[in-house]
Amino acid sequence: MRLTVAQALVRFLAAQYTERDGRRRRLVAATWGIFGHGNVAGIGQALLESGPDAMPFLQGRNEQAMVHAAVGYARQSGRLSTHAVTTSIGPGATNLVTGAALATINRIPVLLLPGDTFATRPADPVLQQLEVPYAADVSVNDALRPVSRHFDRITRPEALVPAALQAVRVLTDPVQTGAVTLALPQDVQAEAYEWPEEFFAERVWRVRRPRPDRAELAAAADAVRGSARPLIVAGGGIRHSGAQAALAALAEATGIPVAVTQAGKGVLPYGHPADVGGIGHTGTATADALAREADVVLAAGTRLSDFTTASATLFQNPAVRFVGLNLDPYDAHKLAARPLVADAREALDELREALAGHRVDAAYETAYRQGAARWDAVVDRAYAVSAPDEELPPTQAQVLGLLDALVDATDILVNAAGSLPGDLHKLWRARSADQYHVEYGYSCMGYEIPAAIGVALAAPGRPVWALVGDGTYLMNPTEIVTAVQEGVPIRVVVLDNHGYASIGGLSGAVGAEGFGTAYRFRAADGTYTGDPLPVDLAANAASLGMAVIRARTVRDLREALAEARSATRPTCVYVQTRTPDTVSGPPPAQAWWDVPVAKTATRKAASQAREEYDRQAAQRRRHL
Repeated sequence: MRLTVAQALVRFLAAQYTERDGRRRRLVAATWGIFGHGNVAGIGQALLESGPDAMPFLQGRNEQAMVHAAVGYARQSGRLSTHAVTTSIGPGATNLVTGAALATINRIPVLLLPGDTFATRPADPVLQQLEVPYAADVSVNDALRPVSRHFDRITRPEALVPAALQAVRVLTDPVQTGAVTLALPQDVQAEAYEWPEEFFAERVWRVRRPRPDRAELAAAADAVRGSARPLIVAGGGIRHSGAQAALAALAEATGIPVAVTQAGKGVLPYGHPADVGGIGHTGTATADALAREADVVLAAGTRLSDFTTASATLFQNPAVRFVGLNLDPYDAHKLAARPLVADAREALDELREALAGHRVDAAYETAYRQGAARWDAVVDRAYAVSAPDEELPPTQAQVLGLLDALVDATDILVNAAGSLPGDLHKLWRARSADQYHVEYGYSCMGYEIPAAIGVALAAPGRPVWALVGDGTYLMNPTEIVTAVQEGVPIRVVVLDNHGYASIGGLSGAVGAEGFGTAYRFRAADGTYTGDPLPVDLAANAASLGMAVIRARTVRDLREALAEARSATRPTCVYVQTRTPDTVSGPPPAQAWWDVPVAKTATRKAASQAREEYDRQAAQRRRHL
């Protein structure tokens, strides 16, 4: 079959499927693209020729945002289906780097197809080419190597066959998955070749579920049986495996409490008797207290990042030992854990069977359930709206409380950066396994709006909310145009607090005094402490085609959110939030996070912050 390389690649991708538990999904459901000289005559022509039935096309506005949308789609699809992203050479390709890092860090599959400079070098250099005197084969696409799980450059047509197969192998591997990059020189894309028809045959890639090793399973069961205060830390791997029911069954059979990471929140629904909420720096007092006293921790499907471990200060019991349940041995061995390398669902089911008849002490179970109830009261107080509050701007916690009162299990919340992830992890009551979509592996400002589009494409008919601060909004609002163009009715809630509130708070805590974190005019002393900038984000969203509802008070906001939820077109709710007082607002961090403080300084704030830093850092420990 005589086709160009680009035509062959598009035809090949259209025939790739995944299968898990008997359910078959198309692997690459659509391709996002922005065209330039490096891909318009290759991939662009191939997409046109293939038609929307073979490969649907989505027009983006920013290359990074297109990757975020693909990631949102893939995560919502259980990593069983994803999107491809094509760009030209030069800035289009380098704009992929941030999105690729986000995908790889979060272990989410996405296929990147950047154009590249000429393989045959008829003209050298070409427009947008990076010239590297010591390595003539380097292009800007090499910047994608460290943030891709697999990288290849197709310099000959016949090289596409093994390269495409390897790319799909990595995309469908639950351990290795992440960003996969196939760099496509623009001349090679347009070159014709005689392809074997077998290359385009339908292929089904079965996503494996490895069962645990018997000896590792027995060791894990022995550790739990011998423990007085066991704790399960559930991460995103539970969700990726579809192991929520298996986790609930284990917790119900044994009475072991379950604390969740950012990626794991929602794997047990709000109100489950074993759920003790978020763990770590942004966790609940209940979960963090349990972690400090736990003697065995089953770390299930988590990377155990510094937010989860409170920078190695959280697990303080001298006798604590870890069991690392993870598909990836790299993660399963962290904190000197007894590894349990397996699919989460398979391992949790078999561990429950191995623990048949075992249950934690009744007093332990009663104590953590009472602790969870006390934290629920803390959430109620943070969400509370008094009669005078009705006519005031809301606090950020009250915004979440009003949403909490409005949504049901069908709604999905998307967030990634700023102060919202901390508030959501501590306060949000997740009603379904996929309601809580917070990207905190890379915590990338600008993720929310494009990711919400991807989520909505994967979950049509469900209300999808992108929660963004003003700093995040200004980073990457352009895909609003895409939502309008495609008629994707995302709801964007913009919380304007005139700056980088999260980092502003951190800056104050580490002695940097909020320097450079406010969106204000310069004052006489040269600092950004003057009046707030006259920026109208609501008008900006309206100019990009969204329906916009301005909410000035709590009363306004309650009505605006209800109107947005029932909207059939992309809708923005804009509100300026009020600084919380001592009564209404999120509780402070329940565990530490290591951000090094200046060891020597002339300013009092930094000196005091260093004293507190040294006190907290003294609690760090190596788990051996």
